[in-house]
Amino acid sequence: MIVKYKSLKPSPLLLTIIGLLVATMGCSMGGLLVGSSPATSPTPIVVVLTPTPLPPSLLSEVSAAQQAAVNAYKRVSPSVVHIAVEGSSVFDSGTGSGLVYDRQGHIVTNHHVVASGRNVVVTFSDDTRALAEVVGTDPSSDLAIIKVDVPEPLLVPVELGDSNSLQVGEQAIAIGNPFGFERTMTMGVVSSLGRVVPQQNNGGYRFSIANLIQTDAAVNPGNSGGPLIDIQGRVIGINSFIFSETGVSSGVGFAIPVDTVKRIVPALITDGRYAHPWLGISGQDIDNLLAESLTLPVERGVLVQVAFQDGPAGEAGLRGGEREAEVEGNLRIVRVGGDIIVGIDDKSVGGMDDLIIYLETRQVGQQVVLTVIREEQEQEIEVTLKERPDG
Repeated sequence: MIVKYKSLKPSPLLLTIIGLLVATMGCSMGGLLVGSSPATSPTPIVVVLTPTPLPPSLLSEVSAAQQAAVNAYKRVSPSVVHIAVEGSSVFDSGTGSGLVYDRQGHIVTNHHVVASGRNVVVTFSDDTRALAEVVGTDPSSDLAIIKVDVPEPLLVPVELGDSNSLQVGEQAIAIGNPFGFERTMTMGVVSSLGRVVPQQNNGGYRFSIANLIQTDAAVNPGNSGGPLIDIQGRVIGINSFIFSETGVSSGVGFAIPVDTVKRIVPALITDGRYAHPWLGISGQDIDNLLAESLTLPVERGVLVQVAFQDGPAGEAGLRGGEREAEVEGNLRIVRVGGDIIVGIDDKSVGGMDDLIIYLETRQVGQQVVLTVIREEQEQEIEVTLKERPDG
């Protein structure tokens, strides 16, 4: 390879810079070269670094996302109310949140917010206060409806979204009154879907709240009954409770899905209560380890422990366990010999959560078809659902 060189003439700008440097050095060394004064240190050359600006497209995306959150809050916050509840004494009171449901004065909140109160006081966004009447409550879903008589301009219903189409990772915004700080907004994501959380025993039966939305948006005492919304400002759930060892947000909050709200609230308004369908069994989830230990014919399904005699499944002939057995490598004792449920209405059942979530979409009096394995033979049993017993 032959490389040719050619002479380069310094540019006027370069000559100017060199001249300035020489002049600066001359001035700073003047005392050393000419006079008898002590030498001075050279004037430092300061280099100023400017940060590389973000691309305009990225700034635009950030700005759009922020504005979407701002718009969602502006859209929904006028519909969020503060609820103060007086208990059985002047020393016993609590606060929560609620959401305007319609222009007739109905407000959605949690059952546990208003269940034990004597007087329920609602405060709107303009500080108007009103006494509320409890219209209906449903402990099994932790939903309640209260009603106020206020001027119609204060009643700003929100758009109810669709929780059935939610995906994990979508943005979630909680608006409520944590610790009494009204209309506070917190943001997070949908952390999980279809959570089933057991409740306390009710009259000998143990029920669960089904199909809950889990979120890491900060939810604290006072948020209960307030909305969980998407980035468009549509309600996707009603915040209900948290899992925490301290009593404050640990990033594990739960909301009742809006599809459940749509199903239950109209009944609370018209009847004051909601009739939950009931199958009438207690069961044990089957996994591969349990199946191996008990020599079961399937690795997924529900091993029926008890089919209550007064329950619809028991009346239809479903069989519970006949004897107890210890699971190898585990201290669990399970009842064996009962039917194994592997399907309902042609939908596969992998465990109790699948049954609970599906049954919540049915109604009392409807018939379901259980696919069960009995003595290693598959068969179908028709069951007419009854109303869940009161606790």
